[in-house]
Amino acid sequence: MDVSSRMPIGDVSHVIGEVDQPLVEKTIPQVLYDTAKRFPNRDAAVFSMQGIRRTYQEFSDDVDRLAAGLITLGFQKNDRIGIWSPNRYEWLLTQFATARIGVILVNINPAYRTHELEYALNKVGCTGLITAPAFKTSDYAGMLVDLAPELKTSEPGELKSQRFPHLSTVICLGDDTPAGMIPFASVTGDPAALPPLDALDRNDPINIQFTSGTTGQPKGATLTHRNIVNNAWFVGDALVLSEQDRLCIPVPFYHCFGMVMGTLGSVLRGTAMIVPGEGFEAAATLKTVSDEKCTALYGVPTMFVNMLEHPNFASFDLSTLRTGIMAGAPCPIEVMRAVQTKMNMTEVTIAYGMTETSPVSFQSNVDDPTEKRVTSVGRIHPHVEVKIVDENGVPVPVGSQGELWTKGYSVMKGYWADDEKTADALDAEGWMHTGDLARMDEEGYVNITGRVKDMIVRGGENIYPREVEEFLYTHPAVSQVQVFGVPDQKFGEISCAWILKKPGATVDEAEIRAFCKEHIAYYKVPAHVRFVDEIPMTVTGKPQKFVMRDTMMEDLGLKELVTA
Repeated sequence: MDVSSRMPIGDVSHVIGEVDQPLVEKTIPQVLYDTAKRFPNRDAAVFSMQGIRRTYQEFSDDVDRLAAGLITLGFQKNDRIGIWSPNRYEWLLTQFATARIGVILVNINPAYRTHELEYALNKVGCTGLITAPAFKTSDYAGMLVDLAPELKTSEPGELKSQRFPHLSTVICLGDDTPAGMIPFASVTGDPAALPPLDALDRNDPINIQFTSGTTGQPKGATLTHRNIVNNAWFVGDALVLSEQDRLCIPVPFYHCFGMVMGTLGSVLRGTAMIVPGEGFEAAATLKTVSDEKCTALYGVPTMFVNMLEHPNFASFDLSTLRTGIMAGAPCPIEVMRAVQTKMNMTEVTIAYGMTETSPVSFQSNVDDPTEKRVTSVGRIHPHVEVKIVDENGVPVPVGSQGELWTKGYSVMKGYWADDEKTADALDAEGWMHTGDLARMDEEGYVNITGRVKDMIVRGGENIYPREVEEFLYTHPAVSQVQVFGVPDQKFGEISCAWILKKPGATVDEAEIRAFCKEHIAYYKVPAHVRFVDEIPMTVTGKPQKFVMRDTMMEDLGLKELVTA
């Protein structure tokens, strides 16, 4: 590796990743085919909760049968199929089966409620939806019927809904299939009907993931085979993953952490994908690591905290662990050190990125000095270019704070059907303006110091205040609202809402929170709701969220958290 290529250019915060190792110029189906050919009898997928265990050849065969079944149902290249489900084997199959025939997979957050689901499916024109019947407190089938009562009387595959003008086919997991839906198990076909592997182009869009910003509704970040195959490859490279490894994946598949860094990264290396359950549970994850002799583990800091604090932690054998990734939120130094010492993850790494960049741009290596691994997000990935700039887009001196911009293979094609917002994020030279504040040292290690935008990161989940604010404006008692974050020891950050009521309106915190719980994901529901007489504003009429945040922290007796 050319170390100099990962160091700042001169005295300014501008760095280019090494290019000694060429990019992977293959599509997702080609990657799976190659791995199944190399390691046909090695474990590919173990889903502990479902009692499912597949070798790479068995997994590849299952993918082909599902892909052929989707063709039988009429799906074609560039169609969009949404998947609304927790971590299950069917999710993994869908990820690779849609890619096999060039159908674009649309990730639907399992925590979404009706308001968000309707927007997401219609925004990208999904013609199909694969859904679990339910997960935790979410009755997916019930919510679908509430939005599209026509499902009850529709023939499977022939839905005609006023709310969903594009959606015709709903496929349901499980044994008890509601009216109008197609059983997932019946979606199978003859692999001989599949197109040749070279029928797809590595630059074709293959995945849409919803992200947001301070400008309102979620945006569909559109990623190609080339985007995510290469990012998954280089993430695994930093971890020194191989076919000998067994990666425990308790992070959600709907996010890049699960489906790019986790599942796709494993398939590229022939690594076994070990999935403890539908959602994260500390005990189940620890037991799975112990039972399956996992060598690697992914999680956000909150997950690691919950595992370390589990009352039976000492009873689990974690001696096989060596590496993993902690990402998705700032990592407190003491948590990193506990993971290294108490969980045997001496080679754990930190990663930083965003959905729009596939996702990782910076990552520490397994042999980086411990101090660098607990005080930075590592150094730049190969084939990626980054600069930290001032308000004029000029790189700042090494050690100075500025906004992080990134460029290279990993940058998305754009936001689906949204040229204006794409242009806001990507400039004419291809730089992605991340909105994150950062500092770079003289060796190229980067610290993320804050955000230009006011996104809140709650336990690895991104909360975008403008989106929540716009939803709260639909409540009849709300005149003005501002949402912002404050520090929290457990989640890193939690959200607060300051609300100015309409004249004569009567409403309390419980009613606002109940209103939110009914329509938006649980993690977006404000932890604190305060009714105020005025919203602090600048002389130009812009809300002063820093004033609200400082006031709230003082009232709650909070202090800033010390993080890496």
